[in-house]
Amino acid sequence: MAEKLAPEKRHSFVHNGQKVFEWDQTLDEVNLYIDLPPDVPSKLFYGKIQAQHLEVGIKGNPPYLNHDLAAPVKTDSSFWTLEDGVMHVTLHKRDKGNTWSSPIKGQGVLDSYTADLEQKRLMLQRFQEENPGFDFSQAQFNGTCPDPRTFMGGIRSD
Repeated sequence: MAEKLAPEKRHSFVHNGQKVFEWDQTLDEVNLYIDLPPDVPSKLFYGKIQAQHLEVGIKGNPPYLNHDLAAPVKTDSSFWTLEDGVMHVTLHKRDKGNTWSSPIKGQGVLDSYTADLEQKRLMLQRFQEENPGFDFSQAQFNGTCPDPRTFMGGIRSD
């Protein structure tokens, strides 16, 4: 049932008419997907994930991304992989349930309608996680959705 509440589609971050990366999020993670240039050996790509900063690129060249993150991450469980021409960066949120409006601080922020939809989806993910015997995939909110991180005393820790 939890997969029904997974992100339906990725958000695109576009700069000067060109897609820089796509991204999505869950209660625990923010995922970035970067299309890799063809004909570059995989061993030349690199990623450096810090608590509040991300740098990715090709060795010997200026970084492709070199930005502060919108919120802090757990570096020990964040990582990047290369597969099928895509660099997938998984950022483990330090504050589970925090709704990110963009992975990059001040860049490509979601419009208020889309950000509200994200917050509602994460709230339903939280309900599903805390009540695994129920199906919240068709649930809807009337009015403003509460913050999934703080609603009713906050997210339960494992």
